[in-house]
Amino acid sequence: MTGAGALVGSGPPALLALQDGSVWRGRGFGALATAAGEACFNTGMTGYQEVLTDPSYYGQIVTMTAPHIGNTGVNPDDDQSERPFVSGFVVRELSGPHSSWRAQGGLDEYLVRHGVPALSGVDTRSLTRHLRSAGAMRAALSTEVLDASDLVDIARDSPSLIGRDITGDVTTAVPYEWTAADLDHRARCGYASGKEASPATAALLKDWRGPRSTVAAIDFGMKRNILDLLVASGFDVTVMPAHTGAKEILQGGFDGVFLSNGPGDPEPVSAGIATVRSLLGRRPIFGICLGHQILALAAGGATYKLPFGHRGANHPVRRLGCERVEITCQNHGFVVDEASLKGTGARLTHVNLNDHTVEGFEMPGLAYSVQYHPEAGPGPHDSRYLFEQFRTLIARFEPAHVSAAG
Repeated sequence: MTGAGALVGSGPPALLALQDGSVWRGRGFGALATAAGEACFNTGMTGYQEVLTDPSYYGQIVTMTAPHIGNTGVNPDDDQSERPFVSGFVVRELSGPHSSWRAQGGLDEYLVRHGVPALSGVDTRSLTRHLRSAGAMRAALSTEVLDASDLVDIARDSPSLIGRDITGDVTTAVPYEWTAADLDHRARCGYASGKEASPATAALLKDWRGPRSTVAAIDFGMKRNILDLLVASGFDVTVMPAHTGAKEILQGGFDGVFLSNGPGDPEPVSAGIATVRSLLGRRPIFGICLGHQILALAAGGATYKLPFGHRGANHPVRRLGCERVEITCQNHGFVVDEASLKGTGARLTHVNLNDHTVEGFEMPGLAYSVQYHPEAGPGPHDSRYLFEQFRTLIARFEPAHVSAAG
């Protein structure tokens, strides 16, 4: 299968090749380079800069299904980490001059500066339909290798995300703190999640003025919006590297432990799983995305890979027990096996309404987690209550032996 259509735009010819031999042709922008990674798609209408800088996308070539990308330019406030982590970027049409009062540059030069190759003029609808039918797969994108068979070989020779622990490539090298002073500085200088002026948004996360708790946040690929919302919810955060052991966290005297999002297959993250297994019942725990999967594995559950994953800002999730539906931001290719949670002491709390996969569970009084991104960035704010819920868990926590965790 080869993507059809005339080359659109003024950039150099470029190709996207998948491991199954299919090829899409278009015009390159961003860096002049060759990159390999797992091809996937994101259905969000906005927030391409947050997608680019989400460390959960490390090792992936991301296709945006919205047809026009680049309209609002880029700015430092929307970055979710220190740089883009995608391997490559694919769009239907790269917008011309950007138009936003917040913009401090354009998408093209931003990707050039960070060495990320991108492809425009592609029929992203056909590419997305192909990935939905055939599944996410290894791919290569290039403005340098224009022979389709050669680029297909590069895709096939690239490493799979399955069976690899890649959290070490995205985590912090050393611990650092994120406190109310950092949040206030970000709010004064630009944007800080949890400090929005909108009354509707503010009502979803009340400004906390009470005693503050300390949290160790294990960084498996942390987004900045997470840190902002933890601080806005009343926590002073110390961000710890992914390989941090339970002993170091316990010696730190933290009131709670947060498990962040991150990229790739959760099962090979053996150090993180072992740390969480040792912490279960000894410290209250809140996890999201990869952290959610690691919590399930530590409790004795299992995970598996979805055919093409959930990525976008409009995924409906049913919150059990209160008959509410949350519209959520998601970015993951693996999920927790619901059947594997039986006998672990876990209770299902959230379910995906599209495919009925696990979106959240709790170990009552000890830990809870969700598969989606309650910090959004980009996306709706329906799930911000989960950050306030962490305060309740910490206040009511009583240590317990967790036999299911071994």
